[in-house]
Amino acid sequence: MSVTLPPEIATALLREVIVSLVRRDGPALSAHQLGVYLTCYTVERDHTVRGLAADLSVSKSVITRALDKLTELDLARRRPDPADRRSVLVEHTDPGRKLLAEISTTAVNTAKSWQG
Repeated sequence: MSVTLPPEIATALLREVIVSLVRRDGPALSAHQLGVYLTCYTVERDHTVRGLAADLSVSKSVITRALDKLTELDLARRRPDPADRRSVLVEHTDPGRKLLAEISTTAVNTAKSWQG
């Protein structure tokens, strides 16, 4: 699905979503953590540290630190890759799915409120 928004609308929508995350109870996510989280939850495929580092153009250590926090917050889980025991796959969790639903709802409701 491709949507074209004027830059000022896209930026305002991003702001509303981030502000809603800041206002919610619980710990805040850094930009790195949010980028890793959203990539894992919105890009349909298996995710590994190596693959996420390539997708986001950051080092594997940045991904590892972000996943450490996401795991601590129960927003993601790691499990060994059965195809390559040296690799680790990132799995979704129920709290992670719930957060994605909250983010999506905020974005949709904000966009609707601007339409009229």
